[in-house]
Amino acid sequence: MPNKQEDQFFTVGDATYRYRIEGTGDMLVLLHGFTGTMHTWDLLTETLRDQFTVLRIDLPGHGKTNCPTGRTMEQFSNDLHALLEELNVHRCILLGYSLGGRTALSFAQFFPEKVRALLLESASPGLATEAERTARVERDEVLAKKIETNGVEAFVDAWENIPLFATQKALPEAVRATIRAERLSQSKAGLAMSLRTMGTGVQEPWWDMLEAMAMPVTLIVGAQDEKFVHINEKMKRSLSCGELFVVAQAGHCVHVEQVEKFAKIVWKQLTKIE
Repeated sequence: MPNKQEDQFFTVGDATYRYRIEGTGDMLVLLHGFTGTMHTWDLLTETLRDQFTVLRIDLPGHGKTNCPTGRTMEQFSNDLHALLEELNVHRCILLGYSLGGRTALSFAQFFPEKVRALLLESASPGLATEAERTARVERDEVLAKKIETNGVEAFVDAWENIPLFATQKALPEAVRATIRAERLSQSKAGLAMSLRTMGTGVQEPWWDMLEAMAMPVTLIVGAQDEKFVHINEKMKRSLSCGELFVVAQAGHCVHVEQVEKFAKIVWKQLTKIE
């Protein structure tokens, strides 16, 4: 198994995924959010790699992963499963943020035998009703076409100003610049494809499956992200082995807005997993 701080590539079907593996110990897979890359986890990886083998991967449509035809949640889960098999990983812990959280939860539904535990930051099980999903698909299609027509920079200028990320305006300028650079590094084709194939509206909803999940599930959400606090409180009530952490003075992106608090929660939860 490769174990060094440089990019690795894995090809399955028509997709070539960029990933990195660092550290030693139990396998921890980190999945980033929409407009992110594996580098969103740089600081957390430094904290965890002495005790865990940390696998980071660029999701379809993001970073240096090349996936021309796109992937659904199920198709990506199959690809991740193939990578874990290639690396001889029998079971792992998954931590995902936002889009990555929905992806981690989806992988756990398709391959529960592979997952020891889930840590989900600002995530959801999808949309419960067909009407909600249809409306979201329509909104995402409008957004995808805007990205294709106007380009990534115009999209990022607008994306930075949506209410979901209002709390990020209080971050230090250097941190905001890093986030913006990561967003600007994306391709318009990749972002549009991600919305169309792995968006909240097109994914299969998992609300009815939560109660049957046997693995430990940690939910992390920022107190100022009221929409996702509500979603995660509802998730917690359905989970038999779920814990919820609501982090003060944080919005949607807890791992950036409250780095130390987030790392402490993750570390505490990881050390509890048998």
